[in-house]
Amino acid sequence: MIQSENKLDIQQLRANADAAGELLKALANPDRLLLLCQLSQGELNVSDLEALSGIQQPTLSQQLAVLRRKKMVETRRMGKQVYYRISSSAALSVIHVLYQHFCAGDAK
Repeated sequence: MIQSENKLDIQQLRANADAAGELLKALANPDRLLLLCQLSQGELNVSDLEALSGIQQPTLSQQLAVLRRKKMVETRRMGKQVYYRISSSAALSVIHVLYQHFCAGDAK
């Protein structure tokens, strides 16, 4: 029998599960994962992201736009350069775990 004090609010759980599902959908694209892996190391401009990731325009712009719409990254402009950084703490936490398992030099 479930004790009433241990019951979880199903409405809150559903909302959280929906949010987690949206995050995982956004992360399900290899190009977006690659971009977030690079950004997990710090802010980068578009030219740096292109060089580091090997993702060419217009795919790079398209994937960065998805990440912006999902509020996973934010931008700042300095002159003609646009810099990106991860703005979602949930996305950053997940990316750090994925980075440790798949991106770090000793990952297998």
